[in-house]
Amino acid sequence: MEAGIAKRERGTRGKPRGRVVDPKALAEVRALLGNEPRRRDLLIEHLHRIQDRYGHIPAAHIVALAHEMKLAMAEVYEVATFYHHFDVVKEGGTPPPPLTVRVCNSLSCELAGANRLLAELTRAPGENVRVVPAPCVGRCEQAPVAVVAQNPVGHATVEEVKRAVAAKKTKCPVGKYITYDQYRRNGGYRLAAQCLAGERDADEVINTVEDSGLRANHARHRADHQDEIIKTIEDSGLRGLGGAGFPAGRKWRIVRNEPAPRLLAVNIDEGEPGTFKDRYYLERDPHRFLEGAIIAAWAVEISEIYIYLRDEYAGCREILTRELKALRKNPPCPLPPIHLRRGAGAYICGEESAMIESIEGKRGMPRLRPPYVAQVGLFGYPTLEHNKETLHWVRDILEKGAQWFASQGRRGRKGLRSFSVSGRVKKPGVHVAPAGITVKELIDGYCGGMLDGHKFHAYLPGGASGGILPASMGDIPLDFDTLHEYGCFIGSAAIIVLSDRDKAAAAAANVMKFFASESCGQCTPCRVGTAKALELMKGPKWDKGLLEELSNAMADASICGLGQAAPNPIRCVMKYFAKEIE
Repeated sequence: MEAGIAKRERGTRGKPRGRVVDPKALAEVRALLGNEPRRRDLLIEHLHRIQDRYGHIPAAHIVALAHEMKLAMAEVYEVATFYHHFDVVKEGGTPPPPLTVRVCNSLSCELAGANRLLAELTRAPGENVRVVPAPCVGRCEQAPVAVVAQNPVGHATVEEVKRAVAAKKTKCPVGKYITYDQYRRNGGYRLAAQCLAGERDADEVINTVEDSGLRANHARHRADHQDEIIKTIEDSGLRGLGGAGFPAGRKWRIVRNEPAPRLLAVNIDEGEPGTFKDRYYLERDPHRFLEGAIIAAWAVEISEIYIYLRDEYAGCREILTRELKALRKNPPCPLPPIHLRRGAGAYICGEESAMIESIEGKRGMPRLRPPYVAQVGLFGYPTLEHNKETLHWVRDILEKGAQWFASQGRRGRKGLRSFSVSGRVKKPGVHVAPAGITVKELIDGYCGGMLDGHKFHAYLPGGASGGILPASMGDIPLDFDTLHEYGCFIGSAAIIVLSDRDKAAAAAANVMKFFASESCGQCTPCRVGTAKALELMKGPKWDKGLLEELSNAMADASICGLGQAAPNPIRCVMKYFAKEIE
C-alpha cells in the first residue's frame, strides 16, 4: 500500500484529467461570445462565431467552448464535426486556406458543366484558396454556381470566379426587396394586427362562414376568431409545401389541441437539389411569411417562433436579421419572441425532427416516431412545424378567401404551387402555376420551351428524391398524390428537366451520390445502402436484382425520408429507362 501511495504522489495527483483549457483560447472564445447566453441550444450559433472569425475551428477552441458552456468536450466535438460548414482542425493539424470556393455539383449544376468548372478551378485555385465540391446551394436556376466564401457566383465561369477571388468579393450581395416600412405601407401586418386585437369579423375574414357555423359578430370570443381563421385555411386546401403535403389547417388544429406551451418552427432549410423557391421569396418579400407565422402563432396560441435558415443563404440571413430588427422596433401588434437560427450545412436538417435537434444545438439526427413533433417537438413542447412557403400564402388566403386559393388548380386539384424549375429549359426559375398542371404545360407555358437544340427526354418531378419519369409521361398532373402510382412524388415541387443529351441513369447516379454524402449515418439501411447503391450504379450495366433488394431494405427500414426515398430514382430508371442500364 505504501508503494501504491508513493506512486500516486509521484504520478498524477493534483493534475486535471482530460484536455487542459488553453487560457488564450478561452479568452478568445469569451470575447467572441460576449454577453450571449451559454445555453446548450446555442452551441451551433457559438461554433459559427468561431468559424466566421478564424476560418476554421481549432481544437483548443473546442476545449475552451466546452469549458465555457459547461459541456463535455466530446459533445461539442461531435456537433462541430457533424456539419459540413465547420472546419474542425485537430491538435497539430494544418488549418485550411483562408478562402474556400465551393462548386455545386448537384444535378442541375452538373448538367450546366459544373464538373468541368470544378476541374479547371482545382488545377489553379490561386494562392491561399481551396476549391471543393459542394452539394446543392439552392441556386439551380443560375447553374453552374460557385460560392466564393459566402458570395454565390451564378452562371459561373473560371474567369468570373477568379475575379471574385482576386477582388475578395466574399459576402453575399443583398438586392432590392420589400422592406418593413414598404410592406406596412402596402397593407402589410394589418391582418395580423386585427387578429391579435380581436377586430376580425366575418366580412373582414373572407371566409366560407356559412359552412363553418361560427358566430360573426364583433364581440365573439377569441376562440371563435381562431377557429374561423383555421377553418379558412382548411377550406383553402393549403398543404405543407416543404414536401410532405400535410393539410396546413388540420396541422394547426392538431397542435392547438395539445397542452401549452406550444412552439412554431419554420423550416427554411431547403436543401433538396432542384429547390430554391424559399430563397426566391425571401430575397424579395420577407415579411409576407413573417406575417403568416405571426397569424399562425396567434391562431394556435404559440408561445415562441423559431426560424431555421440554411447556412448557404447568407444574403437571406442578412435580410431577416435587418427586418426582424425593424419589426421588433416598431411592432404592428404584440409579437411572440422570434428567434433566427442558422444551419451549418446538412441536408438532413430539412427533415422536421432533425431540424428540431439542430435548433436545440445538437447533431441533426432524425427522431424515431411516435411521439410526433406536434406532440413532443422543440425542447419537448408541442410544435407546429411549417415550411416557409406554406406561411407565405396565409395572408393572401385570408384576404382573398379560401375559395380564391382553392379554385386556382387544374384537373380537380386545389391551389397554387411555386415550381422551382431548372435544367434544359430556356427560362429556369420559380414559376407560380396551378396545382395539377403538367410538366409539358409548365415547360411550354411558363419556361419558354426547351433550350434550342434540345428535345424533352425526362424529368424529376420532386427534386432528387421524387423519382424520374420519361417525357412520354409528361401529361401527369403535378400535385400531391398524383404521382405515387408511378413511384414518384412532387415533394417541394422542384422540377429538373432533362433533354435527349442526358441519361436518366446518370441523373440517378448523381442524386444517389448526394444521398450517400448527406446521410446522417444514424441507421444502417440508409448509411450503408446509399453508398452500396452508388457503387452498383457506376457500371454501364446494373445488377437490377441486387439493386431492388437493396432498395427494399432502404425503403422499409430507414428511420426517415432520406433513406426511404433514396431508392426512387433507382426504381424509376429500372422501370422506365431500362435500355440505359442493360
